[in-house]
Amino acid sequence: MKANKMCAILGNEHEYNGLLPLTANRPLSTLYFDCKYRIMDFALSSAVNANIRTVYMILNEGRFKSVFDHLGGSREWGLDSIGSYQYLGFYQDILRKKAEGKPYFSDMIGFLKKSKSEYTVFFGNKMLCNVDLRSILDVHQTHDSKITVVFKRVPKEKIAPDDCILTLEEDNRVKQTDIFSELDEALDLYNLSMSIFLVKTDWLIDLLHKGQNAGAPASVQELLNREMTRTNTRAYEYTGYLSNIYDIKSYYDANMDMLDPEHFNTLLFSSQRVITRTKNEVATHFYDSSDVNSSQIATGCVIKGKVDRSLVSRRTTIEEGARVKDSVIMSNAQIKRGAKLQYAILDKNVEVEAGVTIQGTPENPVVITKNSHIVADIYGGEN
Repeated sequence: MKANKMCAILGNEHEYNGLLPLTANRPLSTLYFDCKYRIMDFALSSAVNANIRTVYMILNEGRFKSVFDHLGGSREWGLDSIGSYQYLGFYQDILRKKAEGKPYFSDMIGFLKKSKSEYTVFFGNKMLCNVDLRSILDVHQTHDSKITVVFKRVPKEKIAPDDCILTLEEDNRVKQTDIFSELDEALDLYNLSMSIFLVKTDWLIDLLHKGQNAGAPASVQELLNREMTRTNTRAYEYTGYLSNIYDIKSYYDANMDMLDPEHFNTLLFSSQRVITRTKNEVATHFYDSSDVNSSQIATGCVIKGKVDRSLVSRRTTIEEGARVKDSVIMSNAQIKRGAKLQYAILDKNVEVEAGVTIQGTPENPVVITKNSHIVADIYGGEN
């Protein structure tokens, strides 16, 4: 497949209050996942696995530092080579241009024209999955659709209120779209749009031109959602692992899913590799006093205490007598002697003093914000 067959647009503008405080100073797409990945790794990896080397990223102003920190020079994804291009645009700039009556999709249209790609794939920012874009392109070409949208059949507890639900014909043509919170009918499974769209680039350029002339939504995702019932749209069913990240519970559950070998292997060790930024660090040191069960622990850690059914990110220290259970620990945590954690999510650089207890529940994990120093017990939703 030629490198310029497809280009990609990564839409990172949508954020969810349900993920606060984890997203107070970072976008959803750079949240840690499974000890060493970031959520954005999965969309980027799907793109580069399809030999895409031209990428446009839509970001929010004031929320891009962690994106640049993670991407670096983009060497790991092969986006630093000759003929590879990354473009950045800010959602607020699109909104300002729209408010001023200017052509607000002009930068994106310029990118699409310069990409010289026949097809464009659009990714939303909260669906954690591992899709094969080459298979989706084959289906798109076979049926000669204007839009091919990726969907998965999921139960209601995996759906956010504002998610798009598809009603399909027998041949998987999109008949109707609805916002989940507005549906009256109760079903066992719903056709959840994964906010992944494949279109012809020329068609998308024309849609953006017409859209900005008619005052269409400034969000490309919303624009494509609207167009699905206005043009020939076919749905492609994704059957692999999916997590829909829109609140603390869904984020916690997605991480804990990785302790299930079936979910772990399906997402991370399919024929599609998942790429993240590499860091050269020493191996984790497990002392004789350590006791680790059903957990994942990244490099550079020092483990002297007990860890049960937890995910522990890089450079974390768990001292002797400490116990971490059913928890997600981001990098550089210091959990001191005798501390007890259960159903907790610790953001980066958290220090938990000796003997302190942090106790949440499976439905309401306690979230400890970045750089916190915890010196007293925390139960339930307190922080």
